[in-house]
Amino acid sequence: MKHMRKTLILSLAFVCVFGAFVFAGYEYKANKPHIGGDLTPVQAHEMVSNDPQHTFLVDCRTRPEYQLIGHPEGAYNVPIRFWSNKVGEKGYLEVDNPNFGKDLLARFNPETDTLIILCRSGNRSCSACNEAIKAGFSEAKVFNLMGGFEGGKMKYKHSAYHGQRTGGSWRNEGLPWTYSMDKKLMYEPDVKGS
Repeated sequence: MKHMRKTLILSLAFVCVFGAFVFAGYEYKANKPHIGGDLTPVQAHEMVSNDPQHTFLVDCRTRPEYQLIGHPEGAYNVPIRFWSNKVGEKGYLEVDNPNFGKDLLARFNPETDTLIILCRSGNRSCSACNEAIKAGFSEAKVFNLMGGFEGGKMKYKHSAYHGQRTGGSWRNEGLPWTYSMDKKLMYEPDVKGS
């Protein structure tokens, strides 16, 4: 009887500790300093759902990432960088989009629109927030999506997921995403020539 009680207590303790671990969720934080606010994917989804006429997701990843890896449903692609035809140590090099601020102003109204900017894991989006504010958007209307679309890589080397993007993100939170390409949402300079 004493052994059963001890086993039951240990089992309950395990369930409580494991349950707290599982349901605690991912701890979100901005990857680097930037101007503007920060949102978790769920907060961003709620903001867009509550005001779809004036709150927009802006995916600042490259065009191939947007198309081949997928993107949040309804996200506009405005790249902060482009893939170049130059090769570096890790593959194709990226070059800055010198018109990023102008591209945002061509699509969105800084007086009425709120921008939630995302990238792969939340690094480029911090830079994109700074550029959006430089272009004339208010700090109160520009947000970085923490965790981005794919999330950060598992750093613990003994994990079966080491090196994989398992951190909190739009996709890992199970929010709506797609591979579908909508010309209204694609990077506009590319669509105009079609």
